[in-house]
Amino acid sequence: MTDTLSDSRTSARMFTEGVPVVVEDVRRRTPAERAAVLEDPGFGRHFTDSMFVARYRAGEGWYDARLTTYGPLPMDPATAALHYAQSIFEGLKAYAQPDGSVATFRPEANAARFARGARRLAMPVVPEEAFLTAVDALVDADREWVPTEPDQTLYLRPYMLASEPFLGVRPAHEYLFLIIASPAGAYFPRGVQPVSVYLSEDYIRAAPGGTGDVKCAGNYAASLLAQEQAIEAGCDQVVWLDAVEKRYVEEMGGMNLFFVLGSGAEGGAAELVTPELTGTLLPGITRDSLIEVARSMGYRVTERLFSVEEWRQGVADGTVTETFACGTAAVITPVGEVKARTGDFTVGDGTPGPLTMRLREALLDIQHGRVADTHGWLHRVG
Repeated sequence: MTDTLSDSRTSARMFTEGVPVVVEDVRRRTPAERAAVLEDPGFGRHFTDSMFVARYRAGEGWYDARLTTYGPLPMDPATAALHYAQSIFEGLKAYAQPDGSVATFRPEANAARFARGARRLAMPVVPEEAFLTAVDALVDADREWVPTEPDQTLYLRPYMLASEPFLGVRPAHEYLFLIIASPAGAYFPRGVQPVSVYLSEDYIRAAPGGTGDVKCAGNYAASLLAQEQAIEAGCDQVVWLDAVEKRYVEEMGGMNLFFVLGSGAEGGAAELVTPELTGTLLPGITRDSLIEVARSMGYRVTERLFSVEEWRQGVADGTVTETFACGTAAVITPVGEVKARTGDFTVGDGTPGPLTMRLREALLDIQHGRVADTHGWLHRVG
């Protein structure tokens, strides 16, 4: 059984100049159906009632922006994205706040990164204000899908793909911009437990001058074989090395990495090191947020090259006490065991480190509104 909204209408929102957001009839699940999903949402398994869609045509610009019922996309077999991978995406979250409101976390940063990705893949730019308008419209329409249980969220996936049907290597003339939403629990089923990682020495994630610093679909397709290698080695995730020397640590899967040097216990003197953004790493919004949070807590944060040798030796002599990965989906994930052809090693005692957990809680407290947002990162919806 489903409920239905009133007739289609044009909202007060303008997607971009001259392009109003049309709100269509949306088939809505009943409160009981929604509650059954929210009881155990998992990650990326269930989706809300609505989705946002806008179209682009060269010479015409953006048009036909609408909130509509979540459902399949009609697609020509010659759709350009299926053949030439002109496709980018973002990931951000909406959080239930203690006062009953809903807020997204740093959507302006996602809008800016989405625009950079579009330029890199020769796609039209979604104006940043239009991106924010679309995110707000979807969250507002489906706010009843925002989970209220501790640390649960509504994960938002904005994406754009080349929709023109043609076979030929050139930028497409037509595109779709969409946003879908998924109520989310823990990204890793075991929760905040250290993951084991496998150093990829056969494959690389990105090379200088490539697309490593944008969220394009092809980056993730190219990562899957190495991830399968990691699983065959008994690990949860793959760790990427630089393309030139294969000496320097870059990312874990699709997440940024941090290394704790020194005591991470409260009151201890610790330094955080994270691989610098050389153009081959994704400039993670969670990464950037944690750098600012850690510095506000008095910790030194250094962005520089960090080699496998330094990681291995640091673990052996006690210099490197903790390692963790971070990203929108999982927030912070401790790294426990590292496997490589050149020998395995365990970070610390293999359990989540104190600074890892302290930073995780500090960031979650901001996102869920449990402490004052002194950074101005929460964007209230509605």
